[in-house]
Amino acid sequence: MKDGIHPNYVPARVSCACGNSFVTHSTRGDFQVDVCAACHPFYTGTQKLIDAAGRVDRFRKRYAATTKPIPAPVKPPTPKAAKTATSKPKAAPKPAEEKAQGAE
Repeated sequence: MKDGIHPNYVPARVSCACGNSFVTHSTRGDFQVDVCAACHPFYTGTQKLIDAAGRVDRFRKRYAATTKPIPAPVKPPTPKAAKTATSKPKAAPKPAEEKAQGAE
């Protein structure tokens, strides 16, 4: 490595908005951050839902009506039951001898 071309890498104190602070190394020195590993939702497992101008409430109101269960469809009567109730009884089949004599 060449001498004099690399920046100074000094210990730096990082302070978070939640109050947590830790020491690391940086070229810029001490600094503050808005979110750290102690308060970030990914690491803590909590979710903070920020409602900007009521958008979340409007979304929930709009789609709350669509979450109602759909009623089961009513089955129409089967066609066989309707036909048997209104149809006439069938005639008795002809004996085989009569069919054979009539064909000659």
